[in-house]
Amino acid sequence: MATRGDRNDQAMYVISIAAELAGVHPQTLRVYERKGLVQPHRTEGNTRRYSERDIARLRRIQELTQEGINLAGVMRIMELERRLERAEARYENALDEIASVRQQVQEAIGARDRNSLVPLRDVRRVRRAMKADFVDQAGRRRTFAVPPIANE
Repeated sequence: MATRGDRNDQAMYVISIAAELAGVHPQTLRVYERKGLVQPHRTEGNTRRYSERDIARLRRIQELTQEGINLAGVMRIMELERRLERAEARYENALDEIASVRQQVQEAIGARDRNSLVPLRDVRRVRRAMKADFVDQAGRRRTFAVPPIANE
């Protein structure tokens, strides 16, 4: 069964239908192809076939040119949009990876706490208590037992 992405990439429209769907003249499609704005698939007989994705791209080109942007500007805008999409995809992947690493760290901390003989928080508490005892002992006066003096 074909997925939605496969259907969008399946070249099924001839140039006259694609031009009608995009709202342009077939000769305009040929110009767009020469400029590299669109690359339709070719059959064995070398006829152009356009996919749903190509039609959407043609509509976007038409939209930009109707706003007064020349073809060089359209090419630049579409390249920037493509780069933005790739950057957004990388950003989403990075967020997913960060979440995964966070989860692994939390699992490692939980495993460490479950497997340790003394939980880390208790070790810290004991260290603080021992340090306080050491400071108290260092501050006390030391008294030494004096051996008895033997009378001669």
